[in-house]
Amino acid sequence: MTKLYEKLTLKDVTLRNRIAVSPMCQYSSVDGFPTDWHLVHLGSRAIGGAGLVVVEATAVSPEGRISPGDSGIYTDDHVEPFARITRFLKEHGSVAGIQLAHAGRKASASRPWEGDKHLGNDEGGWDTIAPSPIAFGDKLSKHPKEMTLHDIERVKGDFVRAAERALAAGFNFLEIHFAHGYLAHEFYSPLSNKRTDAYGGNFENRTRFLLETFAAVRQVWPERFPLTARLSVTDWIDGGVTIEQSIELTRQLKSAGLDMLDVSHGFVTPDIDRVPWGPGFMIPIAGRIRKEADIPTTTSWSITESQQAEDALQQNQVDMVMLGRELLRDPYWPYHAAAELGAEVSSDLLPVQYARAVD
Repeated sequence: MTKLYEKLTLKDVTLRNRIAVSPMCQYSSVDGFPTDWHLVHLGSRAIGGAGLVVVEATAVSPEGRISPGDSGIYTDDHVEPFARITRFLKEHGSVAGIQLAHAGRKASASRPWEGDKHLGNDEGGWDTIAPSPIAFGDKLSKHPKEMTLHDIERVKGDFVRAAERALAAGFNFLEIHFAHGYLAHEFYSPLSNKRTDAYGGNFENRTRFLLETFAAVRQVWPERFPLTARLSVTDWIDGGVTIEQSIELTRQLKSAGLDMLDVSHGFVTPDIDRVPWGPGFMIPIAGRIRKEADIPTTTSWSITESQQAEDALQQNQVDMVMLGRELLRDPYWPYHAAAELGAEVSSDLLPVQYARAVD
């Protein structure tokens, strides 16, 4: 059997294959609540055969939303609408995952198709917070409020309560968003963190928020379910986060109970210009981290071809591939890729309602 279609077991959770739907913001929630759009969007990828379906960056508080249309799980009332989705995903063979996030200084923005810029408080926006009162720049020009120690404790508590709600909603796979210039990454990167207290300055201090937040969530998230993190492992800019630092951070997260690292990059500043864009460009970096931190890894970023995904697994660079845009283009990519690779499981990837017609 091709490795792409081998089962993957993490803790007590087994994926039917090593294809995951990467969390992709849809900007289509109402007050944080998922809508029928999310049921169809996520459900169609489960019907299409993905082993894991991860809900988009889901805010742990209203202030943590990227936009007013962002997904959120910051009230108990959010639980049942998500439970409706998890039930459907499981019914069709996928593991249900969710990514918990706080956007930090990049919050209070308009939807991408509405300008992707900061909203004024008179336009439906809100005050933002960050480790330091430094604006992201470009179209995200708001200056955030520097977080107090009380703010830090409050946000860590928000992550904990969001994890508890995610469990109540039926999710069996949890990813914490430590990437893409959002709050946790803002603490991690010296480009955005200019604090002089215990949460800023050297590597130990800049990683403190991430490690403390992770440890707090680990306390309430069951050991039988995977707890993962998406990390921007490099800022691609001099003076920013480096891969070497991220390998050390990953080792510490592993010691704290991390089950897999979702390897990502950048976006803590608007002026990155060294990204080696190209097919699967993050795969070799994920492979290095997998080896040096001795932990399962996954990544996304320009993984589009079946053989490309299979090679990454065969070469032990990743343990699972996460697909984003490619699964937007083709929700049935797992079925089509199986046929391309000559796997004998292609017909098993379609629900009986479709398979009998295709056969």
